[in-house]
Amino acid sequence: MDENLKYTRNIGIMAHIDAGKTTTTERILFYTGRTHRLGEVDDGNTQMDWMVQEQERGITITSAATTTYWKLSDNDKECKINIIDTPGHVDFTVEVERSLRVLDGAVAIFCAVGGVEPQSETVWRQANKYHVPRIAYINKMDRIGADFFGVVHEIEHKLSTRPVPIQIPIGSEENFIGLVDLINMKAYIWDDEASLGTRYRIDNIPSPLLNEAEEWRMKMIETLADVDDTILERYLEDHTLIKEAEIIDALRKATIKGIAIPVLCGASFKNKGIQKLLDAIINFLPSPLDIGPVSGVDPRTNEKILREPDNNAPLAALAFKIATDLYMGRLVFLRVYSGTLKSGETVLNVRTGKRERINKVFRMHANKQTPVESVAAGDICACVGLKDLRTGDTLCAIHKPIALESMEFPEPVIGVAIEPKTQADIDRLSNALGKLAEEDPTFRVKIDPDSGQTIIQGMGELHLEILIDRLKREFQVECNQGIPQVAYKEAITSSCEYRELFRKQTGGKGKYADILVELMPADDGIRGLQFINDVTGGNIPKEYIPAVEKGFREAMMNGPLAGFPLESLKVVLKDGSYHPVDSDTLSFEIAAKQAFRRAAVKCNPVLLEPIMSAEVVTPEEYVGDIISDFNRRRGKIEGMETKGGARIIKAKVPLTENFGYVTVLRTITSGRATSTMEFSHYEPVPEEIAKRIVEITKGIIL
Repeated sequence: MDENLKYTRNIGIMAHIDAGKTTTTERILFYTGRTHRLGEVDDGNTQMDWMVQEQERGITITSAATTTYWKLSDNDKECKINIIDTPGHVDFTVEVERSLRVLDGAVAIFCAVGGVEPQSETVWRQANKYHVPRIAYINKMDRIGADFFGVVHEIEHKLSTRPVPIQIPIGSEENFIGLVDLINMKAYIWDDEASLGTRYRIDNIPSPLLNEAEEWRMKMIETLADVDDTILERYLEDHTLIKEAEIIDALRKATIKGIAIPVLCGASFKNKGIQKLLDAIINFLPSPLDIGPVSGVDPRTNEKILREPDNNAPLAALAFKIATDLYMGRLVFLRVYSGTLKSGETVLNVRTGKRERINKVFRMHANKQTPVESVAAGDICACVGLKDLRTGDTLCAIHKPIALESMEFPEPVIGVAIEPKTQADIDRLSNALGKLAEEDPTFRVKIDPDSGQTIIQGMGELHLEILIDRLKREFQVECNQGIPQVAYKEAITSSCEYRELFRKQTGGKGKYADILVELMPADDGIRGLQFINDVTGGNIPKEYIPAVEKGFREAMMNGPLAGFPLESLKVVLKDGSYHPVDSDTLSFEIAAKQAFRRAAVKCNPVLLEPIMSAEVVTPEEYVGDIISDFNRRRGKIEGMETKGGARIIKAKVPLTENFGYVTVLRTITSGRATSTMEFSHYEPVPEEIAKRIVEITKGIIL
């Protein structure tokens, strides 16, 4: 086992939009010596937001990776920290998803004024899904309305977790000057503005804060006593004798198990608190050794196998991101779980079963590449030379194959028709869209079978706007675009039994298939086709059953109402018959498609539309206007609460009614309200509106 892995951290920075993720990352790079100037989001000169679109809009669009180093003290060994800075906007949530899949830990940043915001909850759920240990950093303590303890309370109740404050702020708003470390009971004060936060004082706790600090230290120890037996014993003996190292050790174990979240505070923009955040990353977040072996399956036998994070073990790596570089071509980002990845090596792509050659291996710093000869277990890198690789594919040693768990991505909810402005750009547009679809698994391209138009689909208006802008700037393809289209789906609401006999006789061998099926809504929680084979007595030979399933799976892509895909469907194959000469797999596949087309109409099909969760923060005087506007948009108000003198309105609104909502909201509130939106679920469309949608789509009158 490589001892250096003990001093490696793979972490992500995640938060709601505008909580200060990129600013915090820039400070981390500055104080660790990775960069020599402070980049500012507002000035468009940050290292991590390198895309032109990111710098213009002041938001993060794509996750960026970098590596830096930090020492806890002069006597300690240097730790390597691989950082991925992720976007906060809901349209780019896939970037957070695939980053969390390969990270060992995360720093969740919360705004001291906004607290737990909608996207904070989304990224928290994503981290729960992949069991990522995390620490919380409450940023913007210098802003008016900052409330550290209020945010701690929100983290506990809104995210259903156990926050453990290990610091409390000294002052707040414009008086915020530092923090009290509850572990060593010292005050850390940043009062030298000229040093840009590089110099700070370690002092005794100010006397007005001493009682409060002792009270919160006691709460910290009591929480740890609930989850750690060693601390409990020491607490029962004499809590004043508990040592600093014992607290750090107990809190580290609780953090890695996911049963406690250390909470820190700071003001990244004002350069306060970052050094203590770096200490906490090393003290509390896990190394690859703490995470332990990665599990996968042997593609030959489907047996579960484990791979230790060891340089001498067989190679196992996961491709979590693909990017197109202007000079390098296709860059594939990899997390190496075991073994060593070497430049010039040939590896196995488990999905395709083909060998791929690694031409070059790079260590990344945002969009800059540094060539390296090899990358060891537990590390993150990028490489070129891989031809047929997709996000979520496993690369492994040729003679020791392993398939790691892949990733699931949300379906796109909005589409728009595009076409090149000039005839000469048709081929270039096709190539460019192919490259963008490779990079982004939530971006889809399809050709409308009726109109022949190219439809691009994504997670929101901003997502598609950025992609069209990238077509213009990176690929020099100017496009005309249509109005946005909602990605409707269909569903059946009742069951129906149907017998389909497909018989075709020509001069020679004919076609014959006979199936009895029952179509019904799928069981709860199942997406796609739920196929059950209940045929007994060999009435349909086993080799024809997969053809029936394939027929229904393909037929689901064109629903009975307006040709939109079905969200889910349950099919029970009950009986049937075959002809010893005329039957073949194609006959049964065609029979299944015809059965679906004729039976689905009898199952009371409905149209489904995407519903968005909306949250609007507004001054009190505009609440009535905003609610009446939501009602006009077929929205359902789910609740209201007061926070920091503003009202927060929560609602569910159909996406189709929500295009251009930000502009309308600015008009209603004179630009004083803000809104956030994220996809929630699909819901049946009201009957009258559904009829109109079907008429427009199919050009028929019902």
